[in-house]
Amino acid sequence: MALNQIRSLRSIIIAKEAVSVGQRSFAAAAGKAKKGSKGAASDASKASTLSKEVKLATVVGANRLKDGADPKIMPDSEYPGWLWHLLDKRPALSEVRRKNIETLPYEDLKRFVKLDDRARIKENNSVKAKN
Repeated sequence: MALNQIRSLRSIIIAKEAVSVGQRSFAAAAGKAKKGSKGAASDASKASTLSKEVKLATVVGANRLKDGADPKIMPDSEYPGWLWHLLDKRPALSEVRRKNIETLPYEDLKRFVKLDDRARIKENNSVKAKN
């Protein structure tokens, strides 16, 4: 019994070592020390020393790489047009079904087909699951 437990622990340890071989390293978070923190008060004072201009000109905390820097905020004209429409509300399937399909714009028609297909697949899967 004890021998089986030792073998299972050994296999778990070997598996964890194999997984941890290729770890990705990230940049240390702003205001945090690499070795032991000196306390929350020192972190708060470092965070408050960032000037307003730096906060408005860069995306603070967006750096994920060790040797990288926080990206600069560009003017709106530098970003692609589709970016500003990502958060627009899109109609639900019930709203699109109430409209006349022949008069729908192309984007709404694509959305209708996608949502209708998804609803049909879910219905077919639930019928199959009941059988």
